[in-house]
Amino acid sequence: MKIKEVEYFRLDMPLASPYTIAYETVDRTTNIILKLITDAETTGWGCAAPDLEVTGETPEDVVHNIETIIVGLLKGQSPFQIARITHELKKLCPKASSTIAMVDIALHDLLARKAKLPLFQLLGGYRNKISTSITIGILPLEETLEQTRMFLKKGFSVIKLKGGVNLVEDIEKILKLREKLGNDFFIRFDANQGYTSEESIAFINKTESANIEIFEQPTNQKKDEKLGEVTRNIDIPVMADESIKTLKDAFRLASNDVIDMVNIKIMKVGGILESQHINSVAKAAGMEVMVGCIDECALGISAGLHFALSRPNIEYADLDGHLDLLEDPFSGLFKLKNGILYPSNAYGLGKVRL
Repeated sequence: MKIKEVEYFRLDMPLASPYTIAYETVDRTTNIILKLITDAETTGWGCAAPDLEVTGETPEDVVHNIETIIVGLLKGQSPFQIARITHELKKLCPKASSTIAMVDIALHDLLARKAKLPLFQLLGGYRNKISTSITIGILPLEETLEQTRMFLKKGFSVIKLKGGVNLVEDIEKILKLREKLGNDFFIRFDANQGYTSEESIAFINKTESANIEIFEQPTNQKKDEKLGEVTRNIDIPVMADESIKTLKDAFRLASNDVIDMVNIKIMKVGGILESQHINSVAKAAGMEVMVGCIDECALGISAGLHFALSRPNIEYADLDGHLDLLEDPFSGLFKLKNGILYPSNAYGLGKVRL
């Protein structure tokens, strides 16, 4: 089987409700969709979600990479040489993680379709469902409570709250969530690098009664020692997100006992193959893993879901990036019911209907 055609298109999708995190406000996103067609008429689909802060790319960068590098690299080649192709891409566009992820996802999709298996089964098939958190951006207290009530009524059991801008307000929100809405749901908190180490420790100490499940990236990604200081001084698991963009990052943080957990985002690290390597480092270090996402259409979320289902130490998911996107053309790739994600039984990433 050889790749015969390489096609792509751009998805510009507004968000139904803009959200704010510690370093930006987001009201729309752009994904680039890759379509690989083989001489056996099998089609593989990939997705890039470029983000200057997370992946270092713009949508225009991804399109340029497709037209100047990817078409020439892929046409006439076997789609099953995933390690060789992604290795070449890392050399040709080294600071373009979502570009590499897009190609990697499409190649894995083709491989699973050829094998006539859902991708998660091909990757390891450890589980067939996983709970996802639902994220609430930085909002006033009453709006935070209102959104949490709404999500709990919809069946979600894990709320991920964004903060990191105002320590006092963040503490109040956490405590009020428990006071007003009870203890029958999990709370995860993501400071998106917004705190100092001292503020991080104070935040956890003052919200101890709320039983926060995971404390995500409280301090600056460039200061490992500050993240390690937080980890050593609190009892709640500290998870790295922005601090881990490469396999070397994962090894460095794990070797120096800087963190307890890893958030692997396929777009951020450059694909499923690289995610597997990072997951292996985490497993060797005895760390649990969460598979996260950025603002991705359902095709990108499907790739994250299939990876999340493949390994035993991936116990957590934050795969809600598609839920607020308008004009997402992908549907039916998986099912979300009561906060739990289920893959379809179709081959690859699922049946694409466009």
